[in-house]
Amino acid sequence: QVQLVESGGGSVQPGGSVRLSCTASGVILSRGPVSWYRQGPGQERKLVAFISSVDDTWFADSVKGRFVISRDNTRNMVSLQMNNLKSEDTAVYYCKARFDGADYWGQGTQVTVSS
Repeated sequence: QVQLVESGGGSVQPGGSVRLSCTASGVILSRGPVSWYRQGPGQERKLVAFISSVDDTWFADSVKGRFVISRDNTRNMVSLQMNNLKSEDTAVYYCKARFDGADYWGQGTQVTVSS
């Protein structure tokens, strides 16, 4: 059974940083692409960062230069380092892994950026 768990969310002031982690059981994250999505209040879920199976990365324009996605294969984990956070980054953040044609989602972690 595949399970993804996000952690690291919380409240932070504008300009601050947060590091989210996505850990997995039942699947080896390094063998496939992993994405981070977010869903703000009243908004659709949107892709913000992606890392391919060969570690190519992609970022939404709104977070480019501020967010970094990386793997820690020893921990079977993918992290999202979020810097210079803005109020518009407030959202529930989800990780998604795709393996053997199926998508697996975590339960999400809330990030609130507010002064």
